[in-house]
Amino acid sequence: MLALVAALTWIATRDVAELRWIALLVVAALPAFLAPDHRVLGPLGRFAEVAITGLAAGSIAAAADLSRTVDAGFGAEAVLPYLAVPLLTAALRRRPTEGAALLGVAAVSLVVGGTLLAGRDQNPITQPGFLAAGGQWLVLGAIVTFAADTMRQFMQPAEPTPQPYAEATRLLTQLRSVARSLPGATLDPGGISEHLLEELRLVAPGDRAAVLSASGGGRLVVLAQTGADRVDWETTLDADSAIADAWASQQPQTASRSQARSHRGGDVSSLVVPLVAGVRTIGLVILEADVSSAYPSSVLAEVTGVTGPAALRLEAALLFDDVRSLATNEERQRLAREIHDGVAQELVMVGYGIDNAQATLPEGAEETAEELRTLRGEVTRVITELRLSLFELRSEVDRNGGLAAAIAEYARTLGTSAGLRVHFTFDESTARLPAATEAELLRIAQEAITNARKHAGASNLWVTCTVDPPFAEIEVSDDGKGFADDRPDGRYGLTIMAERAERIRGRLKITPRHPSGTTVAVVLGSPARRDSVRNSVSAPEGE
Repeated sequence: MLALVAALTWIATRDVAELRWIALLVVAALPAFLAPDHRVLGPLGRFAEVAITGLAAGSIAAAADLSRTVDAGFGAEAVLPYLAVPLLTAALRRRPTEGAALLGVAAVSLVVGGTLLAGRDQNPITQPGFLAAGGQWLVLGAIVTFAADTMRQFMQPAEPTPQPYAEATRLLTQLRSVARSLPGATLDPGGISEHLLEELRLVAPGDRAAVLSASGGGRLVVLAQTGADRVDWETTLDADSAIADAWASQQPQTASRSQARSHRGGDVSSLVVPLVAGVRTIGLVILEADVSSAYPSSVLAEVTGVTGPAALRLEAALLFDDVRSLATNEERQRLAREIHDGVAQELVMVGYGIDNAQATLPEGAEETAEELRTLRGEVTRVITELRLSLFELRSEVDRNGGLAAAIAEYARTLGTSAGLRVHFTFDESTARLPAATEAELLRIAQEAITNARKHAGASNLWVTCTVDPPFAEIEVSDDGKGFADDRPDGRYGLTIMAERAERIRGRLKITPRHPSGTTVAVVLGSPARRDSVRNSVSAPEGE
């Protein structure tokens, strides 16, 4: 641009002296060229370029008019194109305020240059050509200043919007890669919580500790805890407690009373630290010691130094759990719909066809009639199995009812279909397990109950459910013929239950029941070493 305006200036004026303005522009352009990102030199150079261009316009217009090369003030057109350089630079750097200021300086310098720098006999500011050239380039400068960003957006190629499933696949692939690179290749909330408590044990004294997370419905679930006794922690967020205050304020809270619903009394120090990821509270860490003033500010600083990084890890694990649960539930519902609308309906039609064939048999075809009755009975049995499978696929743990209620409903339904007397014993805390853990425990219990109904030949079924988060134990016993290793699907069912138990860090135990039958139990965590604060509820036989 400097070369262009130098050539135009020489053509318009035929005066070497007017090229001094081009030399001044070169000097003014150096700061913006050499230090464009400097907070002071860059803008200062651009303002100098605009001012010199405006002043030069008046002088060059007068010189052109004097040489009779370009008259009526149109000689200003020789240098005014340079205004685009500083204005476009400011626009590309997304500085609209600076661009507006540059336009103001350009207008003032044009007036000054057209009034004061011309000769005694020339006054370009009154000439139509000078006014037209100045107005034209000020308008073009305004367009460059305020429309450059919009034009840049239009000129950029549109990024293709990824399809939802493609985007989900990409994100899940990244999540899988991250999960494999983590220590132990795990995204298990319980495992991460236990590791966090082990880290805190090294920096803060305490007799009890726990990690809680949200479960929906304004309640918390216990992911992990330590201590000689199991504690029935306060899990509601509407109670008057340090737990509720820490969750709402996202700030650590200390208290001189226990955060458990029942406590023996005595001196207690409690520290509740929220686990905050971004702007969201995802969980709480509770530390308690049976002494007063156990958590001064120095200890609090060490604790928050540990919980800060752990919050991000726990959030990733909880999100992964949610994704896995949603995907699993959606697939179960899809399978249930396909079975109901496909195979089940076709089998019902087969049953109707057999009924029609029986009704139209000629007299004396007793052997054929017997075969049809046998076939009809087998079709009815398969349809019943399919309906029970649909019930199993659609069974979920109600967040209001709890795990015990879901297991009881399933056992009662299957017991009725098989003529079993079902006996229930429940000891369920008001605290809840994580939703994903409850779902896996329900599936294990369903598999054990189904095996007893199909293969054991039992008359009675005993179901025991003990839930005291993070501990849980589900036990299913029958008085049948016991477990047979040669059963075709026996090993497969056991493998499924063992995999589910391993996924939630539980243990699967299969033992003979005296005098007959089998006991299948899944145990999560370690049992409580205290007397239960709740009474066991044993349902009458058959109820």
